[in-house]
Amino acid sequence: MKDQVKQSSDDGRMLEMLRNGDETAFRTLVRRHHAAMISFARSFLRERASAEEAVQDSWVAVISGIRSFEGRSSLKSWIFAIVANKARTKAKRDGRMVPFSDFGEADEPAVDADRFTAEGSWESPPGSWSDLNPERIVAGRQLLAHVMAILETLPLGQKTVVLLRDIEGLSAPEACDVLNISEANQRILLHRGRSRLRQAVETLLTGQESPNMQNEPDRQ
Repeated sequence: MKDQVKQSSDDGRMLEMLRNGDETAFRTLVRRHHAAMISFARSFLRERASAEEAVQDSWVAVISGIRSFEGRSSLKSWIFAIVANKARTKAKRDGRMVPFSDFGEADEPAVDADRFTAEGSWESPPGSWSDLNPERIVAGRQLLAHVMAILETLPLGQKTVVLLRDIEGLSAPEACDVLNISEANQRILLHRGRSRLRQAVETLLTGQESPNMQNEPDRQ
């Protein structure tokens, strides 16, 4: 990995146990990350069976490589980088790969940036966004399901960056290392993906589609 990332104390303990062949530590690691690894691998591979195969290959690589892991990144980002490499290899072999090097970095229409803070929150939320009642809680669950469904439709670059940054909590440098993309490309893909998800939320809440998102071309 290119970027020096300070190891957490939990990472350090886990790494020491894994290097000592602790089976309980390995089972804990699998329980923490396996489902997310499958989801991430499916960004590259259409079939769940193919994603599961890529993840199984990744676990083998984790076990065989754990003693040589130098800890210059978080353990989690190292594992996800392995998944990305295994999934890419399998996707390329299956003739289904869209190389990240082919992804453009040109800007595209999106939700008006002036409507959001620098942190990505709404300056002025859509109507009824802050109403808290039982119906709103149920609607919130439906909203989450809707957003996750939209996430699945995003182009590969946007989906993988959003998954790593907003769902798995990786930092920008870690996401760049995992996906082997530039900081600028990561930033643009994240903006595009977040914009589409925000628009999906607003459309569901207000029933109105932003003019900027209408007839938007499907960019990577």
